[in-house]
Amino acid sequence: MSTNGFIYFVSLIPSRALRSMDSKEFRRRGTEMVEYICNYLETLEQRRVTPSVEPGYLRLQLPDEAPENPEPWESIMQDVEDKIMPGVTHWQHPRFHAYFPSGNSFPSILGDMLSDGIGCIGFSWAASPACTELETIVLDWLGKAIGLPDSFLALKPGSRGGGVIQTSASECVLVTMLAARAQAIKYLKQQHPFVEEGHLLSKLMAYCSKEAHSCVEKAAMISFVKLRILEPDEKCCLRADTLIKAIEEDEQQGLIPFFVSTTLGTTGSCAFDDLAEIGAALQRFPNVWLHVDAAYAGNAFICPELKPLLKGIEYADSFNTNPNKWLLTNFDCSTLWVRDRIRLTSALVVDPLYLKHGYSDAAIDFRHWGVPLSRRFRSLKLWFVLRSYGISGLQAYIRHHITLAKRFEALVLKDARFEVCNDVKLGLVCFRLKGTDRINEKLLSSINASGKLHMVPASVNDTYVIRFCAVAQNAKVEDIDYAWDVISDFAAETLEKEQADEVSEIVDRRKTHTLAQKRSFFVRMVSDPKIYNPAINKAQTPHRMSGELTSPGHDGTVVTVQSPKTPGSATWISWPLAFLFASADDGSKNDVTLRFRHLDTMMRLSASRRNSATGGSSPSPEAENGITLLKSPKKSPILQRKRGTSPNPSSAAAAAASANSNGSGK
Repeated sequence: MSTNGFIYFVSLIPSRALRSMDSKEFRRRGTEMVEYICNYLETLEQRRVTPSVEPGYLRLQLPDEAPENPEPWESIMQDVEDKIMPGVTHWQHPRFHAYFPSGNSFPSILGDMLSDGIGCIGFSWAASPACTELETIVLDWLGKAIGLPDSFLALKPGSRGGGVIQTSASECVLVTMLAARAQAIKYLKQQHPFVEEGHLLSKLMAYCSKEAHSCVEKAAMISFVKLRILEPDEKCCLRADTLIKAIEEDEQQGLIPFFVSTTLGTTGSCAFDDLAEIGAALQRFPNVWLHVDAAYAGNAFICPELKPLLKGIEYADSFNTNPNKWLLTNFDCSTLWVRDRIRLTSALVVDPLYLKHGYSDAAIDFRHWGVPLSRRFRSLKLWFVLRSYGISGLQAYIRHHITLAKRFEALVLKDARFEVCNDVKLGLVCFRLKGTDRINEKLLSSINASGKLHMVPASVNDTYVIRFCAVAQNAKVEDIDYAWDVISDFAAETLEKEQADEVSEIVDRRKTHTLAQKRSFFVRMVSDPKIYNPAINKAQTPHRMSGELTSPGHDGTVVTVQSPKTPGSATWISWPLAFLFASADDGSKNDVTLRFRHLDTMMRLSASRRNSATGGSSPSPEAENGITLLKSPKKSPILQRKRGTSPNPSSAAAAAASANSNGSGK
């Protein structure tokens, strides 16, 4: 097609299809969006914390294909409110107490807006010098505020370290493990130059605590290395003796320890590994990389009173924390520092010609510091936050959250039904109802289902606990008190239901035990020849069926059964069988056919007729106990009676004895 033909073709496209938002409309829509965001945050309390939707809800409300033509902005925003918001979990909600805080603040939002407006991809210094240099400076600022050694700071004279912004703590753990792996393989190749790298890789062993984040396990999977997960102590703290014992055992097996990931502020209970003890012990193993994951707690180290929790950092090779958790900075912004950046970048360097530039030797290129090549201008929002709040403002924010957590802890400790399950040092409280894991699962499930609060569970020392974290930026004391009122009310309801269920379970169990006891009596009756064989027991008189029967139950209780009372009459069967028949006295239909081994006779048990309309007592045991005799095809001597003659217990016994002596019994 000629150029003129192409221009003619484009001219035929409706102008509506070429419509785009210009700067004038962007100003108006931007103002509207800022207003919408402010209104959303100010009215969050009016919304349910978690959505009440099921998987696939949105698929039913949106079309299968993208629109062919542009749609009005008003229609888009209406769908946001009507279709998107009903499926949103509101992490900034004052009733949201799950996980850890999700950083958010207006300066951070504006910093992200500016970054998106600039739209640079800062993979190298040449790609955007300001993007690279601001990240280096801001990471030095934050590293100093946290209290990291000078060797972790890029701009300190003589330092080989530095900081970088990654997507998440998971990426920080992954890239440090990759760097440690490369270092270990390089060292082993020097020792064993003729051994294949694949074989050396199969010998590498990494270590972490059972309380470490699952990202360590995922990093080991990606790195194709072995990972040994170690048991912490009773305070969920990994100790040096446990680690060193494992390392020595593995070395004896021909494995090569190369990486240890410790945690300051675990996800489950905000526990702290003994970094100082572990770091000192690892000095015996100079080729082992020591990483410190402080995704949540690391932000708190900007407070002087909390810096002792960082003790032992001088032994670490790398350290990460997430300002997007507890420093009012929006995701994504996970900061990583290394003591020796050359050891990190040597594992990740890929340097094609089209990415080289004239300042490669003099400047930092962050494309060598992580997995992705493309990088957003993320340092802008962190820079905005640090300057807008100052270190003092961020310290006040963290201290306020800790105060709220301590208040919640005090409320839990006041209630004898509950217990606190962790050492509350920062903003997380782990608690539970005293009792079984099941009742705590029911409690959390009912609270979350109500939409009044949102919390998540954790396992602490193999015990189910409920995590309560202060997360909202502007959380107040009233929010903590409201949360406790909700938890307390649901706890009372859960305990009441649990007690009712226990009573019902006990009743059902006793019914089962009673039936088993009756069956036991019957088995004894048909198994004991002294009971059913008159030849053995002919000298004994018939049992009278009156009084009470007592027998120990399976649970240690005494089962008492009132036997049928028939004054002045004796039954011709043994009392265990009469006890079984007594179950028919409640008026229920009981149609059980019984067969005696020594007689060719069957009896059918039916409801008692003692209270029939004719009144009076039945003259026969059969009628008295609701027994119907059924003749067997092979006639028994007992049933060879004259028609119309009532059975007599004594004569029946004599006939049975005679039959037994003639060999007809079995």
